[in-house]
Amino acid sequence: MHPVCILGAGSWGTAQAILLSLSGHKVTMWGREQDGIAQMKLTGENRQYLPGVAIPKSVHITSDIYEAVKPAKMIILAVPAQTVRQVLTSIAPIIPAGALIINTSKGLEIEKGMRMSQVTADVLGQDILKRYAVLSGPSHAEEVARKVPTVVTAASINLKTAHQVQDLYMTSWFRVYTNPDVAGVELGGALKNIVAIAAGIIRGLGYGDNTLAALITRGLTEMTRLGVAMGGDFRTFAGLSGLGDLVVTCGSIHSRNQRAGMMIGQGLTLAETLDKIGMVVEGVYTSKIAHKLAESFQVDMPIARACYRILHEQVNPRDEVDRLMKRGKKHEIEDLVQP
Repeated sequence: MHPVCILGAGSWGTAQAILLSLSGHKVTMWGREQDGIAQMKLTGENRQYLPGVAIPKSVHITSDIYEAVKPAKMIILAVPAQTVRQVLTSIAPIIPAGALIINTSKGLEIEKGMRMSQVTADVLGQDILKRYAVLSGPSHAEEVARKVPTVVTAASINLKTAHQVQDLYMTSWFRVYTNPDVAGVELGGALKNIVAIAAGIIRGLGYGDNTLAALITRGLTEMTRLGVAMGGDFRTFAGLSGLGDLVVTCGSIHSRNQRAGMMIGQGLTLAETLDKIGMVVEGVYTSKIAHKLAESFQVDMPIARACYRILHEQVNPRDEVDRLMKRGKKHEIEDLVQP
């Protein structure tokens, strides 16, 4: 088994550490002191982000990023998307030759609009993409850590790399498919968070299942439009990292994005909401950059635009729902992406 380094000791980083350790891999998990690393070492539990789940004693926990990275053959990024560049820059001089980079963060870089593979290539050079993969799909940390059957996708431009990641993660309760469409998988994982916030707003406003179903369906259409315009395969958005992740994120109590939207729908401000959540809500950042990208690629995204206006322009959520419902008549499939 190759040494595995997980960068990020939040809920998802911890869940992956548990999953891979139980599969027999030698796992080191790095996190900041403020993430509660000392307490994790003492108690064998991530009480701040994943309470109630034991971390196997075989997992080595450290706040020394060099100690974590130097021996690793697989480097897993489980930090918030907005910090990926900073983390990669800090480890660039010490990444072992031949090590794989596996991104599990879901988001777009707000300043440059880059996907995480583009950020990685920007920092480490284009050649790294042969050793880069993204792991994405409907995979709440709270369930993965408790061995709830889960299915995800590993995408890489290099089939060998995709298979290596598939082999690394596969267990009797965690199934991994492969996909060559890195752009589509990354965009699906990022854009669905906007729709999840909108789903929470819908619930917070007191609307019902009919409204939610319409939102998810039309939200997927918007994700596919922008995703294809940015180089993704339209089929990917009907898969695990698109529709699959969208459904689980819009409907689960574990979803930070959905919870944040619900609070906003109930009348809290964005600042109050983020303070209550206490963790990164990626969809808030993604809504900013997706708004710019939609304009740049001339893609119509009315739901994403409404979410942006609610989050960042303090527009009344009910007014935005009313505006969406009163738009001009359209044929349902006239704007769907064709193969």
